[in-house]
Amino acid sequence: MIHFEQHTLANGLKIYVHRDVSTPIAVVNTLYKVGARDENPNRTGFAHLFEHFMFEGSVNIPEFDTPLQTAGGENNAFTSNDITNYYDIIPANNLETAFWLESDRMLSLNFDEESLNTQKKVVMEEFKEHYINQPYGDVWHKMSALAYKTHPYQWPTIGKELSHVENVTMQEFKDFFFHYYRPNNAVMVVGGNVDPDKVFKLAEKWYGGIERGKSEVVRNLPKEPTQTAARVQETHADVPVNAIYKAYKMCEKASPEYQASDLLRDLLSTGDSSRLYQELVKEKKIFSSITAYTTETIDEGLFFVEGKLNEGIAMQAADKAIQDVLKEVVNTKINEQEFIKVKNKMESYLVFSEINVLNRAMNIAFYDMLGDVNGVNQELEKYRAVTTEKLQETAAGIFDENKCSTLHYYAKPATK
Repeated sequence: MIHFEQHTLANGLKIYVHRDVSTPIAVVNTLYKVGARDENPNRTGFAHLFEHFMFEGSVNIPEFDTPLQTAGGENNAFTSNDITNYYDIIPANNLETAFWLESDRMLSLNFDEESLNTQKKVVMEEFKEHYINQPYGDVWHKMSALAYKTHPYQWPTIGKELSHVENVTMQEFKDFFFHYYRPNNAVMVVGGNVDPDKVFKLAEKWYGGIERGKSEVVRNLPKEPTQTAARVQETHADVPVNAIYKAYKMCEKASPEYQASDLLRDLLSTGDSSRLYQELVKEKKIFSSITAYTTETIDEGLFFVEGKLNEGIAMQAADKAIQDVLKEVVNTKINEQEFIKVKNKMESYLVFSEINVLNRAMNIAFYDMLGDVNGVNQELEKYRAVTTEKLQETAAGIFDENKCSTLHYYAKPATK
């Protein structure tokens, strides 16, 4: 059970405090409710660019890392389709240093043209290195656009194309910041050896004077139409081996179906005893490697299966082999012992993940984003409640080829 106390400032900033006296550290986790899905389709990559730029200094503090490191702290951040998350880890007795730093960059960034151009170049190099020049690097771009035709999940967090980041203006950048990175669009969780009353006083001191956004963030995102026909795309590139990527539509993270979907992923893909590995790698030797994973998104997500083909295996045969394994889960009663093993693995993972105070803080913030912060303490019971019948029912709903988008990724023949 994760215990926490909550307070909301007049400017809309939500603050949760999770006290854990067993650790000498404190974490300050700030979740901004903005991700790639909030971007203009003609100006993508903004949220990811901000993740970089927000380390360039704020209106009153020219450097972010140095004062934090001097106080014995460290920090990092990540961006997804749905959120941007910043966290600081610091000795509990130096907690106020993190409040000073984080509140100042929420107040306003150092909107300097040179700093912006520097970070644009950094992000553009990242785009080239990981998405253009790396083997299979364009998969996420291709699969997002193939699976989503209306919803803004149709581009990855790095952005659709280099020009979107390259051509961003300072005014566009400021407008985006002062709309989304406001206290009324953020959740702050402080965890560790901290006193809740002291934390709330510090929050009032450092954040209370920051103005809320001039307009509330209202999302009217287009709902993705139900996919009714299989989508298959081919691509050829200089990659080592042929590969296949299959994305089935599945529920959103907050759905009561999600836990069954997640256990289904484990059944198929976690460990050497998993279905996909046993049947398609070890026994039939169709793939050299194969895995399954889910996107865990706020809106309708994807259940991915991807694999690298062994030499001499036809793409259509590999595709059918995957479908056969998935159909077997749908049509054949799942062995109770196998199912208990999968559930035990998941329970161990959830319990061990809560040992880390930062993970607990992130989970509190994310469940607030989902609309029910108390869900952070209900997740384990939801997994325990899944039955083999529920797992099969969920599999039947997901593994419908008419709701699947498939990429056949061919290696170009070597030239002489």
